[in-house]
Amino acid sequence: MLAYRISISGAAAQLCDIDVPRPAKGQVRVAIKACGLNFADLLMQKGTYQDTPPAPFTQGMEIAGIIDEVGPDVTHLNPGDRVAIYSGQGGLAEYGVFDADRAIPLPDSIGFEDAAAIQIAYGTSHIALDHRARLQPGETLLVTGAAGGVGLTAVEIGKLMGATVIAQARGADKLAVAQAAGADHLIDASEDLRIRVKDLGGADVVYDAIGGDVFKAAFRATNPEGRLLPIGFAGGDVPQIPANHLLVKNLTVIGFYIGGYLTFRPQIVQDSFETLFRWHSEGRIKPHISHVLPLSEAEKGLQLLRDRTATGKVVITP
Repeated sequence: MLAYRISISGAAAQLCDIDVPRPAKGQVRVAIKACGLNFADLLMQKGTYQDTPPAPFTQGMEIAGIIDEVGPDVTHLNPGDRVAIYSGQGGLAEYGVFDADRAIPLPDSIGFEDAAAIQIAYGTSHIALDHRARLQPGETLLVTGAAGGVGLTAVEIGKLMGATVIAQARGADKLAVAQAAGADHLIDASEDLRIRVKDLGGADVVYDAIGGDVFKAAFRATNPEGRLLPIGFAGGDVPQIPANHLLVKNLTVIGFYIGGYLTFRPQIVQDSFETLFRWHSEGRIKPHISHVLPLSEAEKGLQLLRDRTATGKVVITP
């Protein structure tokens, strides 16, 4: 089978021809129909992601497909079942072997591409805003990088939760995408973020995927008792947070990493995904997928993330 792999740490990923794996105890083998790409895939290529597997490994963190074989002692899943799996690796391939307890059955109403696109981006925003930040109806949510893979879902979910959403992104086209997802106010990345947000009454919750100077500006525009979620650092710089300002304004900075919950509270992730798939079936959410590419163009898909030319998700279809 074909798989997009990092064979040696630090070396470029390549499309390789490898043996089809067999499931061991507690595992299932899935014929992969779709795999969502994530910024973390780029960090894995550089070895800087916190959960980079040891080489060799196949890239691709979230998949949807059809089970074609179950391992010993797996009784709750069967060949032919449609499932989604947040795997962390192994998704950019024609087949993959995954732990059965991570597989979530898919309703017939959701296609494989949407299922692959929902898990990490929507799961991150849903758990961050609901479980961690406790976003309340009527509060103001500021989302930076609002047209990106996770930012766009934060706009959509924030609006579903009853917040007034301020979206910051670069350029009219990306702002239009954020507006279509439900943003109430739009701020171009060329504008002074702090002044614009202050003029709109400040932010009660900040969902920041950029870091660096953008986080600093958002921090200064946060209302007293506000909560800040540093979700990622696509801008490159990890912000340093002035603790004295936290005290003066009674602010809370909330750490959140969805992968960590798979280790210490996996049910939080499972419950979130089931909620999101139900919302999709009800027509309440719809992932924005800007590109769907074959496995042979996996590197092209990742380049779209590097160049920040994609809006929403990029999905690979093995």
